[in-house]
Amino acid sequence: MGVGAFFTGKLDEAIGWARKYSIFQYPFVTACCGMEFMSVAGPRYDVDRFGCALPRFSPRQADLLMVVGTITHRQGPILKKVYDQMAEPKWVIAFGACTCSGGPYNNYATLQGIDTIIPVDVYIPGCPPRPEAVLDGLMKLQARVQLERVPADGRHRETSELSLPVIEKPVA
Repeated sequence: MGVGAFFTGKLDEAIGWARKYSIFQYPFVTACCGMEFMSVAGPRYDVDRFGCALPRFSPRQADLLMVVGTITHRQGPILKKVYDQMAEPKWVIAFGACTCSGGPYNNYATLQGIDTIIPVDVYIPGCPPRPEAVLDGLMKLQARVQLERVPADGRHRETSELSLPVIEKPVA
């Protein structure tokens, strides 16, 4: 191993550490899980210690999409548009049973998991998930971010790489 490889390796580790503690989230809150999501930012659980406190309400300034609550087929294209507007690299957390799998709503209106529209990095199950589970999911995402290397072309991944079909229009 040469000196150049040593410095490049250490630089990659430093960049990974910095990205791990500078996650800017975009909260996509739609339902009752929003109350638990708000409690995570409170003084008891304090998500700020993990470097993920400042929510960005513009997808162009965020790199973490927190999808919280039930997503209907009508909201699906809006969620996809928000995801597409985010800069690379970007990550997604599915927060709650309804977001992960449709929850108790197995009907024509509810999307049965957001992974049919966008790729998901971390699933946090529960109805609603406890704040400790949210912090655990965030720490798992941080470990993934720290070890992940940005490809040379700058692309994280594409929705077309998903094995599931992409729903573009609401089902009537």
